[in-house]
Amino acid sequence: MVDKSWGTAPSTPSFRVRTNDSTDQRAAERARAREERSRDRAAAMTQRLETRAVEREADIRSREEARVARRVEEERKAEGDPHAAAAQRRRGSGRKDVVREQRDTRSYTTIVDVGRMRELAKRGASTAGLAGAFGITEAEVTAALADADADEE
Repeated sequence: MVDKSWGTAPSTPSFRVRTNDSTDQRAAERARAREERSRDRAAAMTQRLETRAVEREADIRSREEARVARRVEEERKAEGDPHAAAAQRRRGSGRKDVVREQRDTRSYTTIVDVGRMRELAKRGASTAGLAGAFGITEAEVTAALADADADEE
């Protein structure tokens, strides 16, 4: 243990400093010191909160500026090559490198499956809906369902 006689005093003395102050005066001094430390802590905390708020605002601004710059760059690239721009666009799922194209389905034919049509009708599909789905007229749907009902009996 280091002694005062060695030339270095401990940072916090382990002994009470003697004064001629009364107990009430010492209690008042301790209360005043406690209040002062409390004010200092509150001021320091307020300063930290304000500094953090300013830093947060600066971060938000810089991220937004970067986002806008990215969008401008993407739009500039999209003008030159729409396929490259579409390949880079963010998608929730699926392949990222292929541009989805609309297929020409005009020459596709739908196979009219009477069993499937009957099952859909049982589930509540309307004749107009079935006609649109299978690409036939409502009369043909009605006739196919009637034929299916006759076959069951």
